[in-house]
Amino acid sequence: MPDAAPALAPPVPAALAAEIRKGLANQLAHPLGHAVTLAISITMYLGLQYVMGQGALRTDLLPATLIAIGAYWFLQYSGQVMVADLIEEQRTGTFAAAHMSTAPLWAAMAGRLATAALFALPIAVLASLVPALAVGIRLPWEPAALVPYLLLAANILAFTFLMAAVAIRTPAVGAIHSLLTSLVLMLNGAFMPLALYPEWMAAAARLLPTTLAIEAIDRVLLDGASLAAVWSGGTLPLLIAHTAALAGCGAWLLHRNRRLSLADGRIGRY
Repeated sequence: MPDAAPALAPPVPAALAAEIRKGLANQLAHPLGHAVTLAISITMYLGLQYVMGQGALRTDLLPATLIAIGAYWFLQYSGQVMVADLIEEQRTGTFAAAHMSTAPLWAAMAGRLATAALFALPIAVLASLVPALAVGIRLPWEPAALVPYLLLAANILAFTFLMAAVAIRTPAVGAIHSLLTSLVLMLNGAFMPLALYPEWMAAAARLLPTTLAIEAIDRVLLDGASLAAVWSGGTLPLLIAHTAALAGCGAWLLHRNRRLSLADGRIGRY
């Protein structure tokens, strides 16, 4: 029995690397589609800000909304990479074949999450940088903002993981994901800063991914608050708890849906 652990070790990094290579190759195979989507996304953001400003781009609101729209695009593209690929593999039976490997399922899922992050991050940065340069938005930078930014990425990937766990068993996951990401776009501050929302709407928005992290980033970068102040105000503890809850629900749902799908033979089909 002591020799069993070393024997299982090699498939884990191999599975991680294989998932990352496969995922990136699938996404980079159609660069034109992503370029068109990115151009439409940037135009949509600037158009919405023009409408919200009643015929003008309000420079006082743009920095906060730019942070929020960047978070949204990271959420949108990471979900697109992970969930859409998983749905396709379910339909073709490729996902079922992955269960024949000696590598654990968590290794494949971790590779998918890494692919989602590697692909979504540069797109989110570019989708934020282009309008910032076009309109002349200058965001200040503080090293302390790195902490809420890392927590933002963790929060988004935890949500993406939860959606992937849903996708194993639910054919309608695409509609569910689209609905939730649309709510994020409307409520996380991409249209207007959260401080301008009615209190009940702001409270509801904080239940969605990205919102708490955006609040923390805004306070550090735009208000000049310290991490200690953001922590004592409750935003960072709530963000950590929110991320842990998403990850925990995703892990439980992944185990449950995988077990049920193996039991009834639906692991490779809907």
